[in-house]
Amino acid sequence: MGKILVVNYSQTGQLNEIIDQFLSPFDPASIERHLIHPAKPYIFPWTTEEFFDKMPECVQEDVIPLKTIPFSANRYDLIVLGYQPWFLSPSPPITSLLKDATFQQIMRDTPVVTVIGGRNMWLNSQESIKTLIIKGGGKLVGNIPLMDRTSNLISAFTILHWMLTGRKDKKWGVLPLPGVSQQDIESGARFGSIVKSAWEKGIYSELQHNILATGLIQIPTDILFIEQRAKKLFRIWANLIKTKGTTPAKRKRLVSLFKYYLLIALFMVAPVILFVYNLLIVPFTGNAIKKKKEYFCGVETKL
Repeated sequence: MGKILVVNYSQTGQLNEIIDQFLSPFDPASIERHLIHPAKPYIFPWTTEEFFDKMPECVQEDVIPLKTIPFSANRYDLIVLGYQPWFLSPSPPITSLLKDATFQQIMRDTPVVTVIGGRNMWLNSQESIKTLIIKGGGKLVGNIPLMDRTSNLISAFTILHWMLTGRKDKKWGVLPLPGVSQQDIESGARFGSIVKSAWEKGIYSELQHNILATGLIQIPTDILFIEQRAKKLFRIWANLIKTKGTTPAKRKRLVSLFKYYLLIALFMVAPVILFVYNLLIVPFTGNAIKKKKEYFCGVETKL
């Protein structure tokens, strides 16, 4: 029996837990697992400045140096990639891996399954991942996004609490725990069994259908609406900060402006726009919304 290559980056350790559960149905002898390590590790917990300062390069999908990964082979039967979305984009470590020539050679003509652990927005980041996999010669055959299921505003409070304090506890003692729920983390084993069955047969044509048949992967309409618009704004800010932030002081001012823009948009503007959208637009665009959700839940690309 062949080997499965499993590679992921996890800053907080949450994605490591998800991958552990996902791999539990497999024979450990069939797995080669590696963690991605940036040459210069990101700090955790974040400072507010460091957190928002990572946005421009992340959105523009710039490459960062990574520590060498000691792959034992040049070819694998299946590759499992675990990653987190940052600012509606793939986190820089996974972007850098997918743009690495050595990894692209390993990935060429190989089925790839992505496993995502994040807050609640993964659509844009997965579109980028699809493109990077295609350019690297791989074939995306499955995607398993596990998200925080609490509301957008509450999860924004709880994730910032976790990222800026390092504590995965209840903010103010009353809000839900941040991140993917323990129940959803443990559901990784169920998805692992589905992928294992496809891998043993060597047939992946129905894999994503079987993943979606669990009923555990859903795209809230509010999230679809936000993602379709926010990435364009993030790109504008990323370009502004990188082109006009030509000195540390200028960049710091622009990043600070972006931070306040994002917080105002998230907590004040978005709720009003979403109320109007759900009231006046959603009732008349149900079929279009359904088709968009079906596309994003799939593994095909518009390219």
